[in-house]
Amino acid sequence: MRFAATIVKRVLLVVGIAICLAGAVTVWRGYGMYRDALDRLSIDEAVAQLREQPGYTSVDDLPQRYLDAIVAIEDHRFYTHGGIDLIGICRAAVNDIRTMSLDEGGSTITQQVAKNLFFTQEKRFSRKVAEVFMAHDLEAAFDKREILELYVNSSYYGCGYTGIGQAAPGYLGCAPSEMSDYECALMAGFPNAPEYFAANPDAAAARARVVVAQMEKYGYDPGSADEGGADEGGAGEGGAGGTGGFEAAPANAPA
Repeated sequence: MRFAATIVKRVLLVVGIAICLAGAVTVWRGYGMYRDALDRLSIDEAVAQLREQPGYTSVDDLPQRYLDAIVAIEDHRFYTHGGIDLIGICRAAVNDIRTMSLDEGGSTITQQVAKNLFFTQEKRFSRKVAEVFMAHDLEAAFDKREILELYVNSSYYGCGYTGIGQAAPGYLGCAPSEMSDYECALMAGFPNAPEYFAANPDAAAARARVVVAQMEKYGYDPGSADEGGADEGGAGEGGAGGTGGFEAAPANAPA
C-alpha cells in the first residue's frame, strides 16, 4: 500500500508540474500575442479607426435601457471589476476543463472590446490571455461609459452589421436612440449568436426574454421590455408574434 501511495504521489507531482509548465507557456504566448497586436496598432489608433466606421454611435445617443441590458446579459459585474472578472474566469475555467472546450469564455465586456479591436474570434487559451493584458490597458485608458461605447460599436450583429448604429436601422428601421424598451433588450441579445438570431426571429425573441430576466435579476428596470414586444409589431408587422419590428435577414442588409 505504501508503494502504491508513493507512485500516486509521484504521478500527481508530474501532472502538476506539466500543468504549471503548460500554463506558463500559454501565458508567455498570450503576452507575445498582446505585444504583437500593439506593435501593429496602438490602442489610440484602433479606437480612431473604429470611430470612423459608418454608423458609429456615441454612448450619449444610446438609451440607458440598452446600456443596462448589455451589462445585465454580458457582464453584470462590469462596474465593479477592473476589466477582468476573476469570479467569471474561475467559473468558466472549471466548465471548460470539465467539457475540454472553450465554450464558456468568461470574457468581460472590456475583454470583448479587446478581442473585437485586436484579435480574431478563434478560441485559444493564449488569445484569452492576450485579452486580459489588453483589457488592463483599455481600463486604464477609458472610463466605463467609453468602454461600453466601444463595445456596442465593435460588436457584430449579423447580416453584415457591425455596431448598433448599423444594426438598429437595418433590423428595426430606426436610429439607436429611438429603440423601444423591448428593442433595447432584443438588440442587447444579438452579439451572443448574431447570425443565428438574424435568421431566427423567434430565437431572437427568446433571447430578448433572457435579457429581460437578467435585467430584473441584477436590479435593472426593463421598462416595458417585459411585455415581449407584443405591441410593437407582432405577427402582423415583425414576422413572428412578439418580435417587435424585427424581421429575419432584412433585405437591406449590406452584401
